[in-house]
Order: sequence, then C-alpha cells, then structure tokens
Amino acid sequence: MKISLRSNPLYATIGVLASLFAIASFSYDGFFSLRVIANLFTDSSFLGVTALGMTVVILSKGIDLSVGSVIGFTTILVAYLVQDAGVSVPVAWGIALVVGVLFGAGMGALIVLYDLPSFLVTLGGLFFAKGMGFVISSSSIGIQNGFYDAVLNFQIQVGPGAYLGAGALAFILFFVFCLYLLKWTRFGRYVYAVGGNEDSARLMGLPVDRVKIGVYAFNGFCSAFAGILTTLYMGSGNPLTGVGMELDAIAAVVIGGTLLTGGIGGATGTLLGVLTFAVIQTILNFDGRFKPAFLRIAIAALLLGFILTQRALARGKD
Repeated sequence: MKISLRSNPLYATIGVLASLFAIASFSYDGFFSLRVIANLFTDSSFLGVTALGMTVVILSKGIDLSVGSVIGFTTILVAYLVQDAGVSVPVAWGIALVVGVLFGAGMGALIVLYDLPSFLVTLGGLFFAKGMGFVISSSSIGIQNGFYDAVLNFQIQVGPGAYLGAGALAFILFFVFCLYLLKWTRFGRYVYAVGGNEDSARLMGLPVDRVKIGVYAFNGFCSAFAGILTTLYMGSGNPLTGVGMELDAIAAVVIGGTLLTGGIGGATGTLLGVLTFAVIQTILNFDGRFKPAFLRIAIAALLLGFILTQRALARGKD
C-alpha cells in the first residue's frame, strides 16, 4: 500500500479526534450535542488563531516561541489603551495589530538578514514582549467598556441551547481565511516551496527572504489577534496571560499533521488539532475525577505518537 505523505498525518488526526469524541459521547450524557460542539470553538478560539499562525511558520520550516508573550503583551496593551488612556476600542485593536505585525516582521528580518536560527531570535522576542508587557503594567487591568459588552453579548444560535459567540465566529472566519491563504494564493504556494526545500526555491527565483519575513509578520498579526480575542474571553488584560501558549500552539499544529520539517501540512489539520485539545479538556470537565494536569499528560502522549509518525513518514520521504 502506497503511503501518502500529504494525507496520512491528517487521517491520523481525524481518527484520534473522532475516537475521543465517540468514546466521550457514549460515556457521558449530553456530550453528543451541538452545545458541546459550539463550546469547543468558543473555548479554543484564541489557541486556534495562535495555532493557525504557527502553522504558516512551521510550514516554512521555522518556529516562533514569542507568540505566548505577544498575546500577554497585547492583552495588557489593549486594556491600558481602552481603560486608562481612553482610546476607542477599534483604534486600540488597530494599534495592537500593527504592533504585532511590526514585531513579527522585525524578528523575520533579523532571521533573514543575519541568517540566525528562528529558535534563538524568537526566544529573544519572547523575553522582550514579556518585559514590555510588564512595563505597561505589572498587574491585571479590567476592561469596562460598552463596545466590549456589545461584542461579548453578540452570539448566533446554531441549535437548541447552542450558541457561537464573537470569539468562536472570529476563529471560524480566520480558519477560512488561512485555508484560502495557503491553498489559493501565491504567498501560500511560496510558503510550501520554501519549507519543502529552501535552496530549490531560491534556484527557482522565488523571493525566499520576503516570504520568510512575511511569514513572521503574519504570525505577529495572528498573535496580536489572539490577544484581542483573549481580552474578549477574560474581560481584562494581564502581562502573564499566554504563558506557555507557544507550546500548546506547536503541539496543536503537530497533532494536526503538519510536519516540523516544513512543507507538508495545512490549516485543516491544525483546526482538528485544536479541537482535539478542546475535546480532551471537555472530557475532563464532564468526568470531574481527573486533575487538570491530566490534559498535559494526554497531550504529551498524543504529541509523542504524532512525532513518531512524522519520523516514520520523513524516512519514507527520504
């Protein structure tokens, strides 16, 4: 039987997610419902946006460890601008997104211009963003704003007792955008080419350096956007928000079938990986007997299994 490198990791993710959901549906009353499915998107909205941005980075054979700190920085920046500085919410969100793009583009430029490892540059970005967050405020700032209340109260009913809020809708729309970006745009094709073989991409005349800077700028936008969604979810900003989020995002991308070696994977797999996270968390909430730490143990087991699968597929590729 011929192994398809492009499809098998995704099939494995689909199998794991479907199995977990089926087992939980038979084990717990009320689990198999539109309400639970809608809540999966609501609870994972900011992780989903973060993981989608990380997907583009990993597809280009890079990594970005700064995303969690950028999320924390964005939450406290938006909260400060709205609550303390009196800036309107749309302007504050626009400022946060521009800062995120510039921050990501700056890291991408350092990686390209000085041929530095993305791991080290984004590790520096992690500490810089975290420090800048504490410069704005070392404590949480609550957001009391009519615009925020209106966005929080907006929701669409998708079934009996099932609603999709603003965060969940933003996550779904952003997934559709990333799907289009990677599948049907020149930039998306360049990302796959650079991640698959950077030397070949250069020989083909592709703008590799601009693509790599664009990838990190896009991920900076995603991190800032996820920070904005986090302020909607929490109703406040805190520089400590997002600690460890970069690891959750990387794990969701890998579980979604995107290879760490770059060039293979996509947004659909990441969506399924994020939903796998959410299903495990929901199972823990329904059961009530397991400690929250069990989520990390379950993710660790899944991650190890998918890494071994990727290793086997990479050997098949060679």
